[in-house]
Amino acid sequence: MNCGLSRTTRATINLSNLKHNLSIARQNVADAHCMAIIKANGYGHGMVPIAQALSDNGSGADAFGVACLEEAISLREAGIAQRIVLLEGFIRADDLNFIRGYNLEPVIHSHHQLEILEADNGKPVQCWLKVDTGMHRLGFPVNEAKDAYQRLMNCESVAKPLHMMTHLANADDRDDMFTQQQCIQFKQLVDELGFDDEKSIANSAGILGWNQLCPNSHGQWLRPGIMLYGVSPFIDSHAEDHKLKPVMTLSSELIAVNHYKKGDAVGYGGIYQCEEDMPIGVVAIGYGDGYPRHAASGTPVLINNKEVTIVGRVSMDMITVDLRECADAKAGDEVILWGEGLPIEDIADSAGTIGYELLCGVTTRVNFVYKDE
Repeated sequence: MNCGLSRTTRATINLSNLKHNLSIARQNVADAHCMAIIKANGYGHGMVPIAQALSDNGSGADAFGVACLEEAISLREAGIAQRIVLLEGFIRADDLNFIRGYNLEPVIHSHHQLEILEADNGKPVQCWLKVDTGMHRLGFPVNEAKDAYQRLMNCESVAKPLHMMTHLANADDRDDMFTQQQCIQFKQLVDELGFDDEKSIANSAGILGWNQLCPNSHGQWLRPGIMLYGVSPFIDSHAEDHKLKPVMTLSSELIAVNHYKKGDAVGYGGIYQCEEDMPIGVVAIGYGDGYPRHAASGTPVLINNKEVTIVGRVSMDMITVDLRECADAKAGDEVILWGEGLPIEDIADSAGTIGYELLCGVTTRVNFVYKDE
C-alpha cells in the first residue's frame, strides 16, 4: 500500500556541477585525456548515473577508472562504451575471461599477475603497468619496474603498446616536496625505458596543485576523483577555492521544534545542557543515513539560509540543533547537512574525518534525486 509517505532525507545530485568540475580538470592541464574515477559507487553518488552524465562524446570523460570487475561489469551492462580501467587489476586467471569479454583494461601491479598473463594464451589484453614511486600500496618498486616492463612487452597475451601509471601519495599537501620526488623517479624510469606511450600520474590533488610546481606531474591521462564531486583534495582549502561546485547536497527536514529550560539535557548521555531557555529542533537524519556519528556539538547545518549548530549526540535517525539563531524555523523546513551553501569540508573537520568518507557513507535509506540544469 502506498500511503504517500517517505523519509525526508535525500541526496540531490547536481549533474551540471559534475560536468563543470570535469571541465576544471581539463582547464588545469590542457591537451590531456581524463580518466574519471567513479569507483565506490561514484564516491557515493551512484556509479551508473555519474558515468552516464560524463559519457558525452564532446565534453565527457575519455575513460573511467573503477576498483574491481563487479564495478566495471555494471558499467558495461548499463551501456557505457568508454574505456574502463581496473585500478586493482585482477586476482585470478579466470578474471581474464571477463576482462576480454567486457573489453576492460587491468592495472598490473604484482608478480602474481605477471605469472597469470605469461601462462595465458588468449587474445591480447590492454594493460597498465603500475609503478610504485613511494605510495607503497600497489605497484612494482622502481628497481623492479624495468624487469616487469620487459616481461609484459614479451608477453603475447598483453596488447601493445603498454601503458604506465603511478600514484601520488602526498599531493594533498602542497608544501610536501615528496610529490616532486615521485614525479622525478617516474620520469627517470620512462626515460631509461625509452617509453613514450600513454602515462598517467595526476590524481585530483596532482591536477589542481602540482601542474605548475611540477610540470611532469600529469602525463597524457589525468585521473580526477574527489574533485569531480566538488570536494577539495587539499588539507587546507575548500572546493570553491578551486572553482569546484558541490555535486551532492544532503538534506532533510525539521520534524519537531521543542522548547526547553536552562539546564535541560538533550539527547543520549545528556552531554549537552541548554545554556538558557531555548528552542531545540529535531532533524530526521542520523548515522543510519550516513551522517557521521562523531560530528561534534557545534557542527553547522543550514536552515532557511541560516547557519545553526548541532547540539548533543548524533542518533541513528535524528540530530538535534540549536535554533536560537533561527527563531522562525518550523516543522517541515528543509535542513541542509552539506552541499549547496555548506561546504562538506567543514562537516568533515568537525567529525574528524574527510569528505571522501562522508560521501561514500551515505546509505541506501536516503532518497537520491538527480538533476541536470
